[in-house]
Amino acid sequence: MEKSKTSPHRVIPLAEAPGEHAAWDRPKSTIYLWAVVELIFVTNPWQISSSLRNRVLRAFGAEIGHGVVFRPRARVKFPWKLHIGNDCWIGEGVWFHNQDHVYIGHDAVVSQETFITTGSHAHRRDMGLITRPVVIGDGAWVTSRCVILGGADIGRNSLITPHAVVSGPVEENTVFGPPSSTVLGKRFK
Repeated sequence: MEKSKTSPHRVIPLAEAPGEHAAWDRPKSTIYLWAVVELIFVTNPWQISSSLRNRVLRAFGAEIGHGVVFRPRARVKFPWKLHIGNDCWIGEGVWFHNQDHVYIGHDAVVSQETFITTGSHAHRRDMGLITRPVVIGDGAWVTSRCVILGGADIGRNSLITPHAVVSGPVEENTVFGPPSSTVLGKRFK
């Protein structure tokens, strides 16, 4: 790890970062097969059947409950680390970048374009992979375009407002998110 002549801070060599494939938990052939199957049956915007999408995810180890609506354009990094309870709605374009487990209770909603990631990096040490699970409780609603980070634990019946970033616990029956929009001034003077 070298230091520049003008800065006392070192640069972490990314080529030496540990853990590139640490979260796979499956042979390389399974990972590559899943990538093709995901593209055809899960991410594909022309494939409109939730039941087919759910069957394909289950075939690769996902635990998907009954009555789950799983909309097109979704992405699932590792289906064997995805656990969804009964009667949930997964919106269009939701991305599960689940290098660790994601647990979603029953009757929960994850709305359009939400990004759920369980991985991060040891940014002060060696950029090694760090993963933590995500839990979304029964009846919770994660609204559009939220970012849910590893270690998030969203309580039962909580509501996460649009564009919120969640990285830790959210108590049961809580509305969580950025402040309300406010008037900043007049457009024309």
